[in-house]
Amino acid sequence: MKVIHTHTITQEVAKLCIQACKNVTKDVSQAFGVAYQQESSMLGKEILSQLIKNHQIAQEKQIPICQDTGMCVVFVDLGQEVQIQGGSLTDAIQQGVAQGYTQGYLRKSIVSDPVFARKNTQDNTPAVIHYNIVEGDSLSITLAPKGFGSENKSALQMLTPAQGLGGIKQFFIQTLQNAGPNSCPPLLIGIGIGGTMEQCAILAKKAAVREIGSHNKTPEYAELENELVLMANALGIGPQGLGGDTTVFGVNIEWYPTHIAGLPVAININCNAVRHKSITL
Repeated sequence: MKVIHTHTITQEVAKLCIQACKNVTKDVSQAFGVAYQQESSMLGKEILSQLIKNHQIAQEKQIPICQDTGMCVVFVDLGQEVQIQGGSLTDAIQQGVAQGYTQGYLRKSIVSDPVFARKNTQDNTPAVIHYNIVEGDSLSITLAPKGFGSENKSALQMLTPAQGLGGIKQFFIQTLQNAGPNSCPPLLIGIGIGGTMEQCAILAKKAAVREIGSHNKTPEYAELENELVLMANALGIGPQGLGGDTTVFGVNIEWYPTHIAGLPVAININCNAVRHKSITL
């Protein structure tokens, strides 16, 4: 039985917040490089160049990649043989987010009530936490700050089985056209298919932080990922919505079995920053 203290968890989550908001991951950096080389639009190429420079400045000066440092989404894989000591795991994660956003001088964007008071909580909590109990004696945490320029353009539809693959493709294109420049392309798109209403949305969120260039292990879904990338880039929305070949860096799909009467589909849009960091304790 591995023992992990909540103090350690809080410290590591705080670091993840700062790192995710100030440093792009290797796959994102590589995707920008490939996009720049392949972009045929001169304006699109210039925009990509400016975004790459923005990443470099953020890393060199350790300042946020984007002024919207997002709402934290946290995916936790908790091993069955792990014992958490020192208090609540949830409280430890929330305290880590609060410390990270305060110590890292990151913008606090969370309001305590969504409709009436809308008073800023002053420390960017609470985060949204998703738990998964797994085998083993490790605790893995992936933290993804989610800006709402892209989150607001995400969508969910309860399709019917009769709408099938064609319905998924139509919903995908409609969602991207509706997003246009407002989601800050180039984008990484996460799609969740199956399960129930809430399950497909969580799958889409998980897919949206999967590495760019990775593919679903099921061949049919991997092929669909590639097809949707071609369809998205053919729209010509381009970098920052000003036209070009690069509307998306990739499309990641996660799926789950569903009911005979349903075909839930969620599309979660991740802006060009594609922020996330992970740690295993």
